[in-house]
Amino acid sequence: MRAFFRWLCLLVAAVLFLLPFYLLVRNGLASRAEITAPEWTFFPSTVHWDNFSRLFSLSDVPFARSLLNSAIVAVLQTLGLLVICSLAGYGLARIPYRHSRFVFYAVLATLMIPTSVTFVPSFVVVSSLGWLSDFRGLVIPGLFSAFSVFLFRQYFLDFPRELEEAGRVDGLSRWGVFWRIVVPNSKGFFAAIAVITVIGSWNAFLWPLIIAQSPDSWTVQVALSGLLTSQNPQLNLLFLAAAVSILPIVLLFAFLQRYLVRGVTESGLTG
Repeated sequence: MRAFFRWLCLLVAAVLFLLPFYLLVRNGLASRAEITAPEWTFFPSTVHWDNFSRLFSLSDVPFARSLLNSAIVAVLQTLGLLVICSLAGYGLARIPYRHSRFVFYAVLATLMIPTSVTFVPSFVVVSSLGWLSDFRGLVIPGLFSAFSVFLFRQYFLDFPRELEEAGRVDGLSRWGVFWRIVVPNSKGFFAAIAVITVIGSWNAFLWPLIIAQSPDSWTVQVALSGLLTSQNPQLNLLFLAAAVSILPIVLLFAFLQRYLVRGVTESGLTG
């Protein structure tokens, strides 16, 4: 009886979880009239596969270009963040110097600053550098994350010192120990941070909205808002665009979700 109740709860949770995805697919492949019709049908009477071609041929919302832009921003931002934050975390965990604790607390203190406080100064800096509607303005401000530095530091504190000492005995410098020993033996944790960063970068909206001022530099989230706020919003294309935009993240999460769990367990956040 207990097993039956457990499976029933899992089934109900799965249905509730999949319901939004069903609505996206159903409405995305329906006509505009069927979406607003008073009678509800489980699936459209006629599946409009041509909605895909209509979506990717819109002149005012370059959806294909926005998908490419989001992919480029997510990849560049993730690679840059992994390099910068891993070096910062390793330095705070392994390199002893007088003010290391103060620097660590200063990094943590930035987590308490609301994003809205730094938004205007960041925009002024990016604008003065001429990075509006440019990948540099979209990518560079997100290359550092205090939370990622904290996670890397927690992970490297528990990294086996014996491996590092063996590398030093073999003549490697601290830089060589990091790149040849620490990084190759931390691929799982790096993958976990990469997954988290890609998801956050792909779903970012407010910063790309104010930086990407030309349609050719829009990310996918900005393109979705363009579909929603157009003078003649096409609901079926909006639903279809939302379904297409979340598909890469769903696939990424499905194949790499074990790294997310590993990232939490290996970072020392479990207490």
